[in-house]
Amino acid sequence: MMTDSMQKTPAAEGPAFDPETGGRDMIDLRATPSSAAATASPSEAEPPSKAEPPEAMSLDEIALANITAKIVEALKTVYDPEIPVDIYELGLIYKVDYDDPGRVTIQMTLTAPGCPVAGEMPGWVAQAVERVEGIDRCDVDMTFDPPWTPDRMSDEAKLELGWM
Repeated sequence: MMTDSMQKTPAAEGPAFDPETGGRDMIDLRATPSSAAATASPSEAEPPSKAEPPEAMSLDEIALANITAKIVEALKTVYDPEIPVDIYELGLIYKVDYDDPGRVTIQMTLTAPGCPVAGEMPGWVAQAVERVEGIDRCDVDMTFDPPWTPDRMSDEAKLELGWM
């Protein structure tokens, strides 16, 4: 079952070269795969019958999709001790920057700036991600911009907490 937060991971679209990041593969968990289609005017969008079939993924794209899935799986093993939902489904992960070879930088937030585990959470995240085969180093950057709000939670998390 695909959750809202998993749909926000554009890794399936394949990596794109970004001159600002030196070509690193970035997964922006705030973006939505359909955001480009939503901004296209009706004249720019092709009807489904004329749309070209999707291109086959390259080996690099397949490898990136596989490592992305493993990183997400690792993130789902880390829980906020005050909330019985993992940090990925809570929407605490804002961005994952995978920089070959084997280096990951994660931008994340906490449910509140005064969270009692603010000093420990980055270490928990780094340890979980560094267990992924092919990842040698994980740096975790904390941010409170934008601040976390419950609307960042996946439907799965809301169900778990009885909010739906």
